Amino acid sequence: MTQHPFDLAFEELPSALPVFPLPGALLLPRGHLPLNIFEPRYLCMIQDALAGSRLIGMIQPREGADDPGGAPIYGVGCAGQIAAFNETDDGRYLITLRGLLRFSVARELKTCKGYRQVEPGFETYRGDLEEETVELDRERLLTALRAFFAERELSVDWKAVARLDGETLVNTMAMLCPFEPPEKQALLEAKTLAARAETLFAVLEMSKVESGEDLVRH
Repeated sequence: MTQHPFDLAFEELPSALPVFPLPGALLLPRGHLPLNIFEPRYLCMIQDALAGSRLIGMIQPREGADDPGGAPIYGVGCAGQIAAFNETDDGRYLITLRGLLRFSVARELKTCKGYRQVEPGFETYRGDLEEETVELDRERLLTALRAFFAERELSVDWKAVARLDGETLVNTMAMLCPFEPPEKQALLEAKTLAARAETLFAVLEMSKVESGEDLVRH
């Protein structure tokens, strides 16, 4: 196992975790997620996290609420540690979260300074603390990704992508691709890296069908 020098040991994980409900935002273990923090409740959350474990739980709100911050949330999120932090002159925080491990929501706790907290269940996802390997059909995945990004006229440094190891490739693309929240949640909840890779293939193939690039034959 490759241990990051600032990783918490499993036994050090908190029993109360502040959460940031954000639709479409996916954090995965060992992934990096940049965030622009400006709402007062989340500014307080960042300040409190920096004074403690530096952990924040990224979780998606369920669809249909006007205020994502107050909407019912999915049952699984990912805890991330603040790895980079900057203040702006107009009162914002620019942070980067480094994904640590997923968690299930045992129950929601009392709101603190306007931001939400949960009692996290980490045991099911203890394996997230270890790097995974996957037998990956890289050419199939890269072909599907090129088609996906070309359809949306998005630019990608494919030489850099080609240098990524299997875990980083799958997780980075799962995080970066502009999928819908339910698709992001399916990628998050995939039990293993191999299952996540297959889910990623499925979502990319479905995107081809919906864009009219493929035809369903009977």
